[in-house]
Amino acid sequence: MTDVMILTDGRYGQTEPKVDAPRLKKIINGRLIRDHEIIDNDVLYICNGKILNPQDCFFSSGKLPNEIIDAEGLLIAPGFIDIQINGAFGVDFSEWREEDHIKNGLDKVSKGLLNYGCTSFLPTLISSKPELYHKVLPLIKPRKGNINQGAEILGAHLEGPFIASNQYGAHDLLNVRTAPNGFSDFVDMYGLSCSSEGNDENQNIKLITVAPDVEGVLDSIKQLIKIGITVSIVAQAEEAIKRGANCITHLFNAMQQFHHRDPGIIGMLGTNYPRPYYGIICDGIHVHPNSIKIAYDSHPRGAILITDAMEAMGLPPGDYTLGDVPVRKSGKKVEVIENGKLAGSVLTMDECVRNFKKFTGCSIVEAIEAATLHPAELLGIDNVKGTLYPGADADLVFLDDDLRIVKCFIAGIEPAEDALQKRNSIWDIKNNWAPNNYDGGV
Repeated sequence: MTDVMILTDGRYGQTEPKVDAPRLKKIINGRLIRDHEIIDNDVLYICNGKILNPQDCFFSSGKLPNEIIDAEGLLIAPGFIDIQINGAFGVDFSEWREEDHIKNGLDKVSKGLLNYGCTSFLPTLISSKPELYHKVLPLIKPRKGNINQGAEILGAHLEGPFIASNQYGAHDLLNVRTAPNGFSDFVDMYGLSCSSEGNDENQNIKLITVAPDVEGVLDSIKQLIKIGITVSIVAQAEEAIKRGANCITHLFNAMQQFHHRDPGIIGMLGTNYPRPYYGIICDGIHVHPNSIKIAYDSHPRGAILITDAMEAMGLPPGDYTLGDVPVRKSGKKVEVIENGKLAGSVLTMDECVRNFKKFTGCSIVEAIEAATLHPAELLGIDNVKGTLYPGADADLVFLDDDLRIVKCFIAGIEPAEDALQKRNSIWDIKNNWAPNNYDGGV
């Protein structure tokens, strides 16, 4: 059995009494997801937000834990990472009202996501006008997760507007753009810095989804990567992968479908080139379970579970918007009112994990790693996210064998029970509607 120490910080209510010295918590009787397997009856030590090798500090200092937490045989995994979420709980990241609306919305979503085991995320903006990007992107600053602000914001995911005009899904076609001037059109659209050192706005952008077959996009990929942006694609995959793109956005959706003589982007799952990661919406609506299993069987280490959730997640059926587009939530489905196209989801990350295991027959470890390790590897942050190795952040979820969330820790601290109950009663900011036993339709 290997002991691992986690350093944590932060205080919340009465759950963490103020003391001068760092507090150590010891978690016992846990089943840890580590090294691609479940390690039974392992131990974690918590103190100041980071995982450290106990050989380096615990045994040499001889300090005993201040508190012992019995995991009672539950699975302990890294917190989930959602790289594509358009909004939730009445908040739409692609909607501008005023600066406080975006700031308060980010806080609301960050806190609410902890209920579903999501401890890090990329607020996602769909195809929008330049003025919206220029207003919103400076506000989506990466920030550490903590007990007061909620899940960590890793930066923004920009899905569009450089996407194909015949595969635009629920985006407003009027916002879809080409890039005839190449990289300079990206600079103008997003307000980027051309310097390799970047600027605040560059640092706020973690991931961009583009269609390489759109004029000017393919030749811009290397420059986008040079300024620190990960590129995900929805078309013309082979050449884009050669130029550095390394992910497929929501596999099977808004892209050419597979044909045995022209496999398109989906065929990249069977290529001899380095195979890309692929995001997949595991709600059984966007993609049939059998198709999800085909993707998993082809490239299990590339699967990244995403929600593609929008503002109706956690709220009752009714009419909402996705950016500028009016949509309607009915049960677990969200559709554009005008044409019936799917418009994001109301899925949560914990349900993604459960569905993925159910649809594919994969192991518990594989299902969890598709929501933790794989997105962290894509973003180049697997030294601090998605694992329980020394040096990683102490964002944890405790799960039962049905992969349901029992506890969630952010920076090593568990939200107080009354705080979680309050967050479970998030109300619709438009209609002042407060759910009682409503489960958000998921």
